[in-house]
Amino acid sequence: TPETVFHVASVSKQFTVFALLLLAEEGKLSLDDPIQKYVPEVPDFGQEITLRHLATHTSGMRDQWDLLNLAGWRWDDVITKEHILKIVSKQKELNFTPGEQFMYCNTGFTLLAEVVARVSGKSFAQFTKERIFTPLNMTNSQFYDNHTKIVKNRAYSYNPMAFGFQKSVLSYANVGATSLFTTVEDLSRWAMNFKNPKIGSAALIERMNTLAVLNNGKTFGGAYGQFIGPYKGLQQIQHSGGDAGYRSFLGRFPEQDFAVSVVSNSGASNPYGLAMQVVDLYLKDAFVEAPQAAAKIEKTITLPQTALQAFEGHYWDAEGLYSRKIKLEGGSLQYDRGNGNVTELAPLSEHTFTMLNIPNAITVTFVTEDGQQRMRVTEEETVLGTLEKYTPAIASDIYLKSYLGAYTSDEISTTYTIIETEGKLVATHPRSSDIALTPLKADIFKAGGNTIEFTRDGNNTIQGLKVSTGRVRNLKFTKD
Repeated sequence: TPETVFHVASVSKQFTVFALLLLAEEGKLSLDDPIQKYVPEVPDFGQEITLRHLATHTSGMRDQWDLLNLAGWRWDDVITKEHILKIVSKQKELNFTPGEQFMYCNTGFTLLAEVVARVSGKSFAQFTKERIFTPLNMTNSQFYDNHTKIVKNRAYSYNPMAFGFQKSVLSYANVGATSLFTTVEDLSRWAMNFKNPKIGSAALIERMNTLAVLNNGKTFGGAYGQFIGPYKGLQQIQHSGGDAGYRSFLGRFPEQDFAVSVVSNSGASNPYGLAMQVVDLYLKDAFVEAPQAAAKIEKTITLPQTALQAFEGHYWDAEGLYSRKIKLEGGSLQYDRGNGNVTELAPLSEHTFTMLNIPNAITVTFVTEDGQQRMRVTEEETVLGTLEKYTPAIASDIYLKSYLGAYTSDEISTTYTIIETEGKLVATHPRSSDIALTPLKADIFKAGGNTIEFTRDGNNTIQGLKVSTGRVRNLKFTKD
């Protein structure tokens, strides 16, 4: 029913920022304060990380969920604020210089909730109840910081299986990045506060709805605990969420005084798609048709097959830790991202090609620098990546024994042991399933969705490895 209480995952983040800004309006903190001023457990990385960085996913800090997963934690484990603070306190490096990039980071919002708690002298759950939920009559909302607490009318979450459904257990006892329990009715009350604020000033609302800016002055679609972008010519401010089998979405269209929220306890649901169906019904008369773009005429040329063959091969992005394949099929070069995601390339010159049948103007240029062939991918004037041509490694050609052994990371207090099984490398962990290592190139392997790069000393002896995930870069392990 509309009164059923759902866990809405990352939709929580806008509430965390709002709570922070309430304290900022009272002069109790500034968004430009360093996080260590309030949470000294956060290490000094030699570069200032501000509350603003944390609130906009530009801090460079490693993501808490990826770190815990690498440490062997299961998603149905009880994960408390203390567990997260401990693993954060052991980190030695950032993913990037604060403010230089956008990378979604849950850690920042756990830390912001802790800042609110320490500055206010109340738990984050108590502060938000007193300052947000009660004034807005959100009687069925709370930040769930105790995994043993019984909540009336709570929906548990499920995932579809071949035989039906199975329960998807969530035992979080941490708040800020997630763990808001609420209803669609309460989310509507929250959305209306952005139009006519009962709590928070108009200036606070405007700040939340303002795009964040990187060090280079550019924006990236992220605001404060929310994202801003167009939908059929209208401005939408939105955020989605997903934990266990819970899925959620809240989108606001300020100029149309319209908002829609969808909450679900099925991991197979698509709240965004459902929400946009509602938007299409209610706002169809307000949609702004994009002006008809003039036909794009690419001055393509024809190159002989022998010239195209010279560009075939595998290319590696050392910064992004991903590979691409260029192959010649049907008389044209194909840009292969893997998993069937292929785009045709048409030559603009002897070395520059344009991607066909995609919405953006992206070019691929092949260059030779210092005797090494590279592929540079560019969108307008922005370089998306520079990839170096390489020869893929083959498992049978790798001397596997040099990689065997135990590898320990002090930053996540865990050890993986790499063994050889049937001519393949496998990483084992006491709490995780075995992970097969698939060779990409010399000393670089794929392990599930992660990338492992083995490191060597001056004697060419393997001394450790680095693991990179979608939200953690170069987490170091030392060979025991």
